Amino acid sequence: MAEIERLTISLPSDMAAIVNDAVAGGDYASTSEVVRDALHDWQAKRELHLRELAALKADIDTGLADLAEGRVKDFDAERIVERGRSLSANRSRSA
Repeated sequence: MAEIERLTISLPSDMAAIVNDAVAGGDYASTSEVVRDALHDWQAKRELHLRELAALKADIDTGLADLAEGRVKDFDAERIVERGRSLSANRSRSA
């Protein structure tokens, strides 16, 4: 088992009440369990955010490389709108 380190935290009273209610309601055995569970959720959300950010940066790098190599098309708003309408219509029919 991992080494345990004791921390003291301060929470606004409304958050403390949520933690205490979760323990009193039997959802958790202790306030420490509530905080550990919340931190696990936060860590997973943060890792997802970092992966999404890395993917976005990779897409930007790809776009910049395409631009540098001349792999671009003229912007045509009407073509984009028509493509969106077509995709939307196809989804509506398949739903």
